Amino acid sequence: MSPNGSDRSPRRPMRRKLLQAMTAGLVLATATGCTYKDFPRLGMPTPTTEEAPRILSLWQGSWAAALATGVLVWGLILWSAFFHRRSRTKVEVPPQTRYNMPIEALYTVVPLIIVSVLFYFTARDESKLLELKDEPDVTINVVGYQWSWGFNYVENVEGSTGDAKTDENLAAIPDRFKEDFPDNAGGVYDAGTPGTRNSQTGNPGPTLWLPKGKTVRFVLTSRDVIHSFWVVPFLMKQDVIPGHTNAFEVTPNQEGTFLGKCAELCGVDHSRMLFNVKVVSPEKYEEHLKKLAEKGQTGYIPAGIEQTAHEKNRETNNL
Repeated sequence: MSPNGSDRSPRRPMRRKLLQAMTAGLVLATATGCTYKDFPRLGMPTPTTEEAPRILSLWQGSWAAALATGVLVWGLILWSAFFHRRSRTKVEVPPQTRYNMPIEALYTVVPLIIVSVLFYFTARDESKLLELKDEPDVTINVVGYQWSWGFNYVENVEGSTGDAKTDENLAAIPDRFKEDFPDNAGGVYDAGTPGTRNSQTGNPGPTLWLPKGKTVRFVLTSRDVIHSFWVVPFLMKQDVIPGHTNAFEVTPNQEGTFLGKCAELCGVDHSRMLFNVKVVSPEKYEEHLKKLAEKGQTGYIPAGIEQTAHEKNRETNNL
């Protein structure tokens, strides 16, 4: 009987709350829109490029390592709390241990091993993902500006004359990237505004067209501030920095229209810097470029802020 004369045990409300909390957690974990096929991706969208599974694998491996570490830590906490709890009959203070050298050494070595392993796999995959081929099938200069996106298709297109290697609008792009541009590529462009919408889906932002099964190199430049080019199902994003040109390559392997956005807070209308990516067959891709030329969208829009002399061709050894 409790001190107030009630037969109710003070532990029962706590057990009831614990049961309610566990039930709520189970509901939150299961009552989502995900199916059993989505669960292995752990929140990632379905990959749509040949390179994306590498990123997904790194993501899954990081979660597995975090879960294993969590289980170990939770287990030690629960074991310590259960086996070293105060006895109901003994009230003396238990022996106090100031330090334990083997345990403290373990606490130092194990985190170093974990960080080293994560660093190795991250560096390995990052190097592979940022590797550039000598001659990509398609080169597109992605131009970020407040508050939308422009796309320079560096291609030989019928009805467009010029040379991307010497075009003044592309002066911001270093020579090390221009070496892989097609010869006499007059090119076409498409530029958006925050009010631009995809004619088929109604999604906001301009639409970037890509050919399925072709290696596409994105050359990223900015006209004003730092942006970030992110195509969500590509599982890959990279900063678009004024005065510094970044690049990466992907090979789309699934047709469809996908969402893209700026992933870097770039100002008051950052949330409106959206775009679409439409992956089609190579034939439809070529048809789209011809339509841009017929509309008069030939040549290139200004790529952005030119790099300084010491930075311009610094990374030639990485190609």
